[in-house]
Amino acid sequence: MSYHLYAIGNALVDTEYEVSDAQLQAAGVEKRHMTLIDTARRAELLSHVHNVKSHRTGGGSAGNTVVALAQLGGKAFYSCRVADDELGDFYTKDLLANSVATNLTHTKAPAGQTGSCMVMVTPDAERSMSTFLGATADIDESALHPHDIVKSRVYYMEGYLAASPTGLTAAIKGRAIAAQAGVKLATTLSDMSMINFCRPGLDAMVGTDLDFLFCNEEEAQVWCGTTDVAQICQQLGQQAKIVCLTRSAKGCLVIEAGQVTEVPAAQVKAVDTNGAGDMFAGAFLYAVTHGHSHAQAAWLANQAAGRVVSQYGNRLSQENMNGIKADFARHIAVV
Repeated sequence: MSYHLYAIGNALVDTEYEVSDAQLQAAGVEKRHMTLIDTARRAELLSHVHNVKSHRTGGGSAGNTVVALAQLGGKAFYSCRVADDELGDFYTKDLLANSVATNLTHTKAPAGQTGSCMVMVTPDAERSMSTFLGATADIDESALHPHDIVKSRVYYMEGYLAASPTGLTAAIKGRAIAAQAGVKLATTLSDMSMINFCRPGLDAMVGTDLDFLFCNEEEAQVWCGTTDVAQICQQLGQQAKIVCLTRSAKGCLVIEAGQVTEVPAAQVKAVDTNGAGDMFAGAFLYAVTHGHSHAQAAWLANQAAGRVVSQYGNRLSQENMNGIKADFARHIAVV
């Protein structure tokens, strides 16, 4: 085994802005959703926030997940695509600084613009994302490292790749390589917009032999076409061996073999939900690839997600992660 987690996803540099609901409306941004934007729309949005204090970090949903796992002590590989520009250099160095191996160190980045995401956070802690894909829109099979996929415990596909024809093809090819080698398969529903507009791609990622599926309550409701929790659990339970359904302050449900286990949330005051689901997946997969039960993994994931929503930004410091890991060791010693 070389890696606990091999993931493929979008390389995006996140820039986060704290805005009011009025500013969000004035900018014409749909609340709580991820919206794809072009260069002109990005310039327009930047004009709305030019006086707003901002914070820049490495991002991308699966990128956040592999960094979380690596910070907890796992070994991760990330396949993605950046351009040969300042943001691409920033993104590559950020992965390496977090001890994440990547295809970016083996290939020359193409000309163009690296993908970026403008994250507007309102006082109710909701994040609204406007994503300019740039170079990552053209991620393809060349980003895959098959010899590393087959030496991994889990192969993880970012649901947002359903919006990219070449990205989806690459994710599905990697999925087949992983399945052939007996590597566990994982994906996330990512966002309501993906379910509404890219359902066939997500269906292909989920397939018929998925091991881990991650989604939040709102995504699950849209996916299943109902708000009835029992019905949702029954439907999702047929999609993967283990399903993690996150429910914000209500904690999460782990669905496995017809059984539903409720795991309580961390008691925190949320200020920014950006990155919560990514953090949950990274911490959960860290725990299960290190011999812990699914209930224990969900406890750790809830703690990590709770910590990230109680601050601004999609990532936690290594010091914060070390504290969460210490809390986890005490928790499993008690139970």
